[in-house]
Amino acid sequence: MTTHDPIPARLAELKTATTPELKAQWRDLFDSEPPPFNRRYLESRLAYRIQELAYGGLKPETIRRLERLGEELDGGDRKKSRVRADIMPIAGTRLIREWQGVEHVVTVTADGFEWQGRPYKSLSAIARAITGTRWNGLVFFGLKNRRRRT
Repeated sequence: MTTHDPIPARLAELKTATTPELKAQWRDLFDSEPPPFNRRYLESRLAYRIQELAYGGLKPETIRRLERLGEELDGGDRKKSRVRADIMPIAGTRLIREWQGVEHVVTVTADGFEWQGRPYKSLSAIARAITGTRWNGLVFFGLKNRRRRT
C-alpha cells in the first residue's frame, strides 16, 4: 500500500509560483514578513520550511554541532560569517584573470588568498595591486556580477 506524499508536488510548485505568491507563502509558513532577498533565496527557504513542517527539523544536537563547526570556521567573526558561502570559493581553488595581456593566478587559502607568492586578506587588495585602481575583488575575478540582480 502506498500513500501519496503531497510534499514533492508542493516543492515543484515553488518553481512556477510568482514572487508575490512566494511572499504570501512565506507569511503563512514563517508568520513574518518575507526578507528582501532574491527569488532563489525565497524558494530555497520555503522548500526547507515545507519539508521541516512535514517531516520534522534538525535534532537539537545537530544544530549545536553545526553552530560549533561554524564558530570554528569563522572564529566567531561576525563579518566572516556574513560572507555568502556560495560566493567565496573553497581553499585550494585557483582564480585566473587576464589583465592587459598578463594572466594572473590567485590561490584561495584557508586564511585568505595568495598571489605571486604573497598572502593577501582580500581579493580587492590583489585586484588593486594588479590594476593600480580600486576594484571589488569579487567582481574583478568574476565571482560576482557588477550589477545587483533583482
